[in-house]
Amino acid sequence: MPFLKRLGYYLLGLSVGLVFLTFFLKKKTDGTGAEFCYFPNCRTLKDIRSKSISYSDAINELLISQALDSTDIAYFLNEGDVDFAKSDTKSKPCKVYFIEGMAKGKIAVLQVRNCTNKAILENVLF
Repeated sequence: MPFLKRLGYYLLGLSVGLVFLTFFLKKKTDGTGAEFCYFPNCRTLKDIRSKSISYSDAINELLISQALDSTDIAYFLNEGDVDFAKSDTKSKPCKVYFIEGMAKGKIAVLQVRNCTNKAILENVLF
């Protein structure tokens, strides 16, 4: 069998296999809601989102005065960038993270205290 014919069969089988693999993996992630996070930023935000979230008095005041919105908080926890240089990741019992993101069209920093059972949103600095 000539080399080009073998190469053609190989590429045909490879392409069919990649289509099936893409289809099954996409169905797995869509159906189960699984999110594959391997980078530290993504893993930290996923860990914070998985816990019960409570607000400090400063955050409650910002929510009441409408300087901050629940969609802004959701944006911080989904799309924000964790500043590990400012964050205190070694403190016990709760680690302190600073998450940068956009709120009301301005760059803001959310301070989160991440404990073992819950996450406390402490302050937002504009």
